[in-house]
Amino acid sequence: MVEPYDHGMLDVGAGNFIYWETCGKPDGKPALLVHGGPGSGCSTNARRTFDPQLYRGVLFDQRGCGRSTPHASDPGTDMSVNTTAHLIRDMEGLREHLSIDRWLLYGGSWGSTLILAYAERYPHRVSEIVIPGVTTTRREEIDWLYKGVGRYFPEAWDRFRDGAPEADRDGDLVGAYARLMEDPQTRERAASDWLTWEDAVISMEPNGRRNAYSDRPPAAQLAFVRICAHYFSHGAWLEEGAILRDAGRLAGIPGVLIHGRLDLGSPLSTAWELAKRWPDAELTVIEDSGHTGSDTMRIRIRDALGTFAKR
Repeated sequence: MVEPYDHGMLDVGAGNFIYWETCGKPDGKPALLVHGGPGSGCSTNARRTFDPQLYRGVLFDQRGCGRSTPHASDPGTDMSVNTTAHLIRDMEGLREHLSIDRWLLYGGSWGSTLILAYAERYPHRVSEIVIPGVTTTRREEIDWLYKGVGRYFPEAWDRFRDGAPEADRDGDLVGAYARLMEDPQTRERAASDWLTWEDAVISMEPNGRRNAYSDRPPAAQLAFVRICAHYFSHGAWLEEGAILRDAGRLAGIPGVLIHGRLDLGSPLSTAWELAKRWPDAELTVIEDSGHTGSDTMRIRIRDALGTFAKR
């Protein structure tokens, strides 16, 4: 087991404190793990992502989740100060706090979106990028995940749809769930319905982990769904297509994009589009992997991080 050699709570303003920890070699290559969700938090297993003999691995819990405070499971937590712009500033503040000049960024799913948004804002602070599971959180991607992919799971999608108030079922489902999560009377049922849908989307993955979304403690479930619905109902506060449009800002940053062919929730097309716009990135398609990974994907991740550790 890899244990952190340092950790703390960083005051990022508006009453928010983000938990961070550093693992591995104190003078090793700096690398930041950016978790998904949004709202998943970092697990202790994530400490093994970076080779502790080579990397100074940095992990942090994004606002409202994990060990950061206040926790989004608390109905009184103010979500207006939890946006993509806030998270980008938190990452940059953490870099400054740890006196890191440039760092490798690693993460997938929502973590991919946050990595790309940060790197396009601060390209001079990024040495390399490794992304397993590419997303840019365009509204078309959100619409696919919470509606379009329902054509593969019509029974599960009907249950998800029926979890919203009748007046919202043919409209903005994600927005409806965001409102349900703000109501103490409906939040637990809404969280359960949301997680059941997320589990359905990954249920066909031959090498993934089943029930990966609902298999977490009750408070973590509430925080995850509340944060997800909050972000996705606002299109992550990103101009539609801006991350792909501005991919030229990543020029000169070596990248490895790793995406599962069987990822139904986040189709390969987004990774393909990004690779065409980012000439310094290499795309590897993993034939036996969906959104939750496979041994083949994990080997490719290890190889990419091993290669970059020598730069």
